Amino acid sequence: MSLRPLHDRVLVKPLEADVKTAGGIIIPDTAQEKPQEGKVIAVGTGKRADDGSVTPMDVKKGDRVLYGKWSGTEVKVGGDTMMIMNESDIMGILG
Repeated sequence: MSLRPLHDRVLVKPLEADVKTAGGIIIPDTAQEKPQEGKVIAVGTGKRADDGSVTPMDVKKGDRVLYGKWSGTEVKVGGDTMMIMNESDIMGILG
């Protein structure tokens, strides 16, 4: 199954959080923070203005991005957990 985001939405696969601290302590799943970094899997066409013109997206497929802790909606795509969010929820592209 595939998912193509519409308009200014972006499909992001969260990167796995570290399960160990620097001291070697293993953190259980229930105590881990939600990841705030991910890889862009798919992007929409862009936001449509009132005059009908389309503003192109700044992010593209394959970008590593940083997003807000409570941004987006969690969705299951082909057994994988991903996030779908507006482009405005993305804070930056990691280089």
